[in-house]
Parts: sequence; structure tokens; C-alpha cells
Amino acid sequence: MSKAVVASAVLCLSLLHQLAVQADQTMVCDCGEACAARCRLASRKNMCHRACGTCCARCNCVPPGTSGNRDVCPCYAKMTTHGGRLKCP
Repeated sequence: MSKAVVASAVLCLSLLHQLAVQADQTMVCDCGEACAARCRLASRKNMCHRACGTCCARCNCVPPGTSGNRDVCPCYAKMTTHGGRLKCP
């Protein structure tokens, strides 16, 4: 392969990477609204909102519904407390 082809390929990959990064940054979750929906049936609403808000800020997503659906947001589903329990409601 010529140097021009290799240079073009590297440039194209670099541009695609930049576009992907910008797309990730523009897709911002509204944590307040998402956590209000997630915690609406919780018996301890303040604790649920606080934990959900922390998880949403770190993962930029909250699974839909009031429980379950953790496969939609793997980061949210895998976050644990220091004691090893699931952190996110």
C-alpha cells in the first residue's frame, strides 16, 4: 500500500472517532426527570433519588420503568456500594 492510502485511512478513522465522541457528549440524560420516574414507587424516595442521581451522573443513563430493565444501562446495573451491594435503584 502506498503512504497516501495509509494516511487517508488513518485520517478517516480519526475523524470517525471524533464524530463518535461528539455524539456521546450530545446525548445527555436528564437525570432529575429519569430518576423521578425510576423512584416514583419507592418507599424511601429521598434515598432512591440520591442513589439514582449519583448513578445517572456517572453513567449518563437510567433504565426505564420503576425497577428491572438493567440490561438497557450496563454501567448503571454494575455499580456497587463498598459493601458489594447494588448501588443503583
